Amino acid sequence: MILELDCGNSFIKWRVIHVHDAMIVGGGIVDSDQTLMDQIRALACVQVTACRIVSVRSEEETDALTSLIAQVFAVQAQVARSAPEMAGVRNGYEDYQRLGMDRWLATLGAFHLAKGACLVIDLGTAAKADFVAANGEHLGGYICPGMPLMRSQLRTHTRRIRYDDASAERALVSLAPGRSTVEAVERGCVLMLQGFVRTQVEQAREMWGEDFAVFLTGGDAPLVKDSLPDARVVPDLVFVGLAMACPLN
Repeated sequence: MILELDCGNSFIKWRVIHVHDAMIVGGGIVDSDQTLMDQIRALACVQVTACRIVSVRSEEETDALTSLIAQVFAVQAQVARSAPEMAGVRNGYEDYQRLGMDRWLATLGAFHLAKGACLVIDLGTAAKADFVAANGEHLGGYICPGMPLMRSQLRTHTRRIRYDDASAERALVSLAPGRSTVEAVERGCVLMLQGFVRTQVEQAREMWGEDFAVFLTGGDAPLVKDSLPDARVVPDLVFVGLAMACPLN
């Protein structure tokens, strides 16, 4: 079985799949390497025979995780790396190695699924958008704070903004003007996120008309999917690209 890891700035998304049919055996989201090991070992009848990783963490953090995997499961993890070109997509950065691996793999996965021009919107800790032309040329993209960062900054720098996660969730039952601080903050952040997304779609239309696909991924994709009814929500888009970058037999 193959262990796949998407190591973000805040969390590690993981899943275990069968080698031959890619059927998902188990998965989850954790906040530490040790919790990851514990959850994988808790899966019944799972024997990890290979591992592939995409990481936006430091080299030291990534190396520590690969060493732990080798120690626990006796496998050498493959770590995805940027490339000037892969799977028909040409990296659009002047220095291709500076393009974040999560963005690079998401563009690979989206272009593979779209078979043409596509806009990739990833809404996690940061909100990211990438444009890929029909010929596979990555045209670049945008990065701005996502919901967690916007919320954190307001809580950190505004003394009177204090509320818990349960209150935040209740505040999002509507996007009407907030009648409490938690409603005002949460709904305001969502509207900013939706504005970011709409702007990307408008730019894509200016370039390609209606001949492009929109992909939504990331933990906060549900917050904007109603405003983009034609978008394809692919929670594991990075894993699609990871399998292309690190093929395992």
